[in-house]
Amino acid sequence: MLKKPTKTWTPSHWASWKPFGIGEQYPNNYWEVFRAIWMSRDNLPYAWEVLNKGVCDGCALGTTGMKDWTTDGIHVCNVRLRLLRMNTMSAFDPAILEDVSNLKDKRSAELRDLGRLPYPMVRKRGEKGFRRVSWDEAIAIVSSRIRATTPDKLGFYITSRGTVNETYYATQKAVRAIGTNNIDNAARICHSPSTSALKTSLGVAATTCSYKDWIGTDLLVFIGSNVANNQPVTVKYLHWAKKAGTKIVVINNYREPGMERYWVPSIVESALFGTKFAEDFFLVNVGGDIAFLNGTLKHLIENNWIDEKFIKDYTTNFDELKATVDPQSWSELERVSGATREEMYAFAKMVGEANKAVFVWSMGITQHECGEDNVRAIINLALTKGFVGREGCGLMPIRGHSGVQGGAEMGCYSTVLPGGKPITAENAAELSKIWGFEVPTSKGMTAPETIDAAYENNLDVLFSVGGNFLEVLPDPEYVEAALQRVPLRVHMDIVLSSQMLLEPADTVVLLPATTRYEVTGGVTETTTERRVIFSPEIPGHRIGEARPEWEVFMELARRVRPEIADKLYFCCGISCGVSCGAGVSPAIGDGTGETPIPQESTAAIREEIALVIPQYAGIQHLQEAGDQFQYGGSHLCFGWHFPTPDGKAHFAPLSLPERELPEGCFLVTTRRGKQFNSMVQERKDAITGAVRDAVLMSREDAEKLGLKDGDAVVLKNDLGELRGKVYIATVKPGNLQVHWPEGNVLLDKKKRSPASGIPDYNAIVHLEKLTSEYTNATI
Repeated sequence: MLKKPTKTWTPSHWASWKPFGIGEQYPNNYWEVFRAIWMSRDNLPYAWEVLNKGVCDGCALGTTGMKDWTTDGIHVCNVRLRLLRMNTMSAFDPAILEDVSNLKDKRSAELRDLGRLPYPMVRKRGEKGFRRVSWDEAIAIVSSRIRATTPDKLGFYITSRGTVNETYYATQKAVRAIGTNNIDNAARICHSPSTSALKTSLGVAATTCSYKDWIGTDLLVFIGSNVANNQPVTVKYLHWAKKAGTKIVVINNYREPGMERYWVPSIVESALFGTKFAEDFFLVNVGGDIAFLNGTLKHLIENNWIDEKFIKDYTTNFDELKATVDPQSWSELERVSGATREEMYAFAKMVGEANKAVFVWSMGITQHECGEDNVRAIINLALTKGFVGREGCGLMPIRGHSGVQGGAEMGCYSTVLPGGKPITAENAAELSKIWGFEVPTSKGMTAPETIDAAYENNLDVLFSVGGNFLEVLPDPEYVEAALQRVPLRVHMDIVLSSQMLLEPADTVVLLPATTRYEVTGGVTETTTERRVIFSPEIPGHRIGEARPEWEVFMELARRVRPEIADKLYFCCGISCGVSCGAGVSPAIGDGTGETPIPQESTAAIREEIALVIPQYAGIQHLQEAGDQFQYGGSHLCFGWHFPTPDGKAHFAPLSLPERELPEGCFLVTTRRGKQFNSMVQERKDAITGAVRDAVLMSREDAEKLGLKDGDAVVLKNDLGELRGKVYIATVKPGNLQVHWPEGNVLLDKKKRSPASGIPDYNAIVHLEKLTSEYTNATI
């Protein structure tokens, strides 16, 4: 049993004795409530319905209305409140797009604030702006261009902001009906290394535990993850974890203030005096995680702080791992990690003394050239003590997008089919029987590869649902040049983005999308902890001619492939003994007397998902607010049953990554601040106090270079330069942090992880002091 939180107040956990942390730097969450009310004052009843009945479209913790399945009480965070306006705003006047030159200098936040995209619009090369067209004309333009080229020159991408399982599933089915596997989603550039490493090591491709395992476990470790900033509701879980006696530890290159202490607004004790979270911080170099974790392993093995029986009975490759770690010298481990042998010992002792532990990681681990190995290093550590498949234990790649967990699982991925099955002739043939049309067998292009193809003039059509390649990928100039070479770009979204305004190579089409709350029949999302939750349609607020993305893709596929149009529907929900690709017409049953589900509905999509993806069996029964299930149960690999070919968990011997730091250079990594992924919401991060042009630097480095807070500096390498101002912080010496996406100008587009192709969002730079002031663009 997990330890239970104490209900009495615990002053030893308080962050400050000053009521409400007066004078401290932290977010004013109460102000966010009033701000949200003010921003949505023109549509308050609908805003309340979204908050009270919908599933949060922010991070992937998952709620039903304002409640969850981990702790009691109200659950609403400043991220969700900031996103609320995206669901309540009115449409903009299409006339503003008649001349886009008036918009090109606007920041992304200003473009979003213009309002919702209401109608399909088209712009041809040489034209000043866009003109309104009908849906029929817009889809005719797109379908004719697709028919005029070959499947290998098509690219499709879906962001994860608010995107739901039904959209993912229908979109990938439509794209594969068109004849290509060139379909990718935002999971590619966040947790694809986690999926790859977990699959090869444990046989599963998702978090193995639940949020409840945080509260009362012995040790809760965050590695390259700042949940206070990116998943704020979790601070409530951290508060109760502390009250249950859980030791919280952070491994990072910056002592994140939000992970050190936070004022949780919905808990009276914490709202008054704050809560201290992490008891220990271990500062490591950017890219030094494997060395730090290997050093920890070395101590665990030397002191026999491992579970030998678990290792012998349930794992393989431990001897190979030991043989790899043994010759790694302490001097080399210290040099690469940036931590001392004593620090690694201290962490190893914590791991060794714990009977239960949960490891949580995020982009600080995955967005590296060695992203998969970073994740494997965490898995190795967990396996030494059997910290998986049981209560209070687990491996959790925590998600930052509300819909991203379901993306790859629905098959909206260039490298897998639905259910995470690899793209092989056998798996494609099996899917072809179900769908009634041939499924392509060649691997598709990842999102970064799609941009490469565009740059090389090997892409004729790019269809992007949401997102903004200009702000998420390395080397923005390269991305801009690539986008401007695509003959037809299609952007489907709810608001404007800067990539829409780029000069067309030939044609740009804009298509208005609905939000998840506007979709007829309701939809589902899958959370970080694998919980599939129904989000009902919220009646009321609607925008122009906006349509659900899944409807548009299915109509597009029927126009491109009219010969199989009768196959492009979904399971009717009747047990008729035939495949869903058998050509049963919409709203026509099979004569059994059962009432069919309309084959063009989200309910029918869920029926088919349950048929095609076994772990999602049960999704077809979700139909009301609050309906949910957790696929795989509360713990994957429960009882140490690993779904690998040999039934065992696999240790992965890991060499140290090679990254020499030239004299006088710094390692720089990118971070988020007061933003939801690439959507920057404020110039200043309320948790750290840093503004967008801040260059976070250690005091030791600043003093060595004769720099002080606010000094103007420039970071340079062979790829670009970034101007900013020094912000003294508790950063590991030799390392810097800058905000993303501003820091993308310093990143090498060619550096990607080998298995999943995720870009490396870190770089090596020179730093120079500027003698004159500068103007740096913000949000």
